[in-house]
Parts: sequence; structure tokens; C-alpha cells
Amino acid sequence: MHTRVVRALGVLIFAVAPVSAQSLMYRPPNLGGTWVPDGGVVQFNFVHRFSVSPGPVHEVINYPTFTVAAGLGRALAVGWHFGTNSLVGPGQPDNNESEWSVRWRALGAEGAPGLAVAVTPAYNALAQSGDAEVGVDYTRGPVTLSGAARAMSHPYRATTARAALAGGVVARLSDYIAVSADVGSLVGPTTRAAWSAALDFVIPGSPHTFSLQVSNATTSTIEGNSRGFAKKLYGFEFTIPLHLSRFSPWFHRPTAPALAAGGPAAAAVEIHGFRFRTDTVTVAVGEAVRWTNADPLEHSVTFDDGPDSGRLAQRATFVRRFDRAGTYTYHCTPHPYMKGVVVVR
Repeated sequence: MHTRVVRALGVLIFAVAPVSAQSLMYRPPNLGGTWVPDGGVVQFNFVHRFSVSPGPVHEVINYPTFTVAAGLGRALAVGWHFGTNSLVGPGQPDNNESEWSVRWRALGAEGAPGLAVAVTPAYNALAQSGDAEVGVDYTRGPVTLSGAARAMSHPYRATTARAALAGGVVARLSDYIAVSADVGSLVGPTTRAAWSAALDFVIPGSPHTFSLQVSNATTSTIEGNSRGFAKKLYGFEFTIPLHLSRFSPWFHRPTAPALAAGGPAAAAVEIHGFRFRTDTVTVAVGEAVRWTNADPLEHSVTFDDGPDSGRLAQRATFVRRFDRAGTYTYHCTPHPYMKGVVVVR
């Protein structure tokens, strides 16, 4: 089983090249948040946690979780979690946990100012349980608050359904560093709560984020994050977005209607230092915004409502006119931690 899983993941990783999607700068370790990969993006996350037994043996026991999720559109994704040494099942030798899920982001966008809500129905094959989670994020400035309400029909192979609640916080100290923590527990009879804390990093010049973690949760599934382990586990998480558009035009997102590079614009946003230097701009209906890439690497202006500038080389310019009032959130596809907002009044 292990060999087949490793081979399958290896084929996936080398079949497509890394480009964009989820960032650990907007969610704590044991919460899924409200993230949904862009259409045509496959997200691969690897969480590795371990414990060390007391001397004289000092045995290292590993608790890895693999996550693969594919974006099907602006707000829909399908995903799979696979973890070993799970506490969800009865124990050896049947301790490999698979969770299949669908996520629909019903409101907002990950990392955008304000409220975001996502619904995630799932099936845990090891527990033989139908599970679900409603995730909520609220972002204001450098802080994101997260919450989750969970339900499980047969948690840990029990015959009685149970619910769980969880909450967490992420504080971004800079464009490249954040700290985060969370806690969650089953509702009802006394249960050891699951908790985690992390130091999160953006890897400059890449779409990847990395996190150093400490936790007592063994697998990153709905059930795995709802009950704590007796041991303290240490480890890391690494996020790898895989963009299919590099290999097929079928997966290219539509470009937004654009003016000529020298056309009139009511507001200008410079892309520099891996940031949209003006992260929120306000224009009137019918006016346009111009983005200019001042970095030596390619960036994009990818709107959450669908349009995409495509890759912008250094000194390249993109302009979009807004014909309807509203709030338009966007991000950089190669560097998803870069986010901005256009308010049209």
C-alpha cells in the first residue's frame, strides 16, 4: 500500500510543474480554512509529524499526512487526505487513513478582507464515517481568525454521531513570516483536545510556503484534528501548488477585458518586492486600474471572479476596467500569498 501511494504521488509531482495556490499564511495547522485551489490547479501538501520515545531506545515514530486537492472552478474543489499511524481506526495493521472530500466556498475568498465561509462534506474510509465541516475565516489587516464546526456520523468507528468545534488565529508579522495556533475538540464527554502552534514562512521567489509545527494531532483530517494524542508531536508542513496550464491550453483561465497599456486608468498598483504595493484601491464604476510589474520575476493579477492577466514579465502592464459596483479580490497565481482588493463604487 505504501509503495503504491508513493508511486502515485511521484507521478503527480513530476507530471506537472509547481506554480500556485494555497498559502499557510492564512490558516493555522489543524484547520482547513476556506481555501479552494484555482481551476486547473492541483494542490499537494505534505505534513510530517513525529514523536521520539524515551531512552534508551529513542525510537522515532512518524505521522505523515498527504493532501491532494484539485480546483474545479472559482469556488469548488475535490480533495484526498492520506495519513499513516492514524488514531481514527482500531490500530495495527489497519491504521492507514483515507478521507475523500468536496469543498465549496460559499462566501468570500481566502485572505481577502472580511468574512469567508466554506462547506466541506467528506467520507472517512478508515472510520467508515460520513463527516462534514463548516469553516469560517475573518481577515482584518495582518490577522486571520478561523473557526470550524464539524459533524461525524461514526467517529473513530463508534456507533454514535458526534460534533466538534475548533478555532484558531494567524498573525502575519511580515510579508514572509507568520505565527499561528489553534485548538479543537469533540463536543460532549471529556475528550483530549487537539491543538497546534506553528511558525510559518513564505519561500521568496516561489509559490511555496513552509511551516514548523508542534501539535498533538496525528493526521490532518476532520476526525484527526478533532481529538488529541497523548504525545507531543513535532514536524513541518510544505505546500506545493501544481498548475496544469503550463502543459495544456485547456486549463488557461480567461483574460480580463483590458485597455491598451497606455490607456487611461483611475488608479495604479505597482507590483514590487513580492507585494501589491497598494493592496486596496477604490475607483468609480466605469473606471480602470493599471498594474505594473516592477519585480524581475513574473507575477499575475488573478481575480477571484474569474479573469486573469496571465503572466506579467518585468515592466509589463495590465489594465482592467470595472463596469459594475462591488468588491473584487485578486491574487498572484505564482505567489498566492500576494493579495489585493479593488473596491468599485
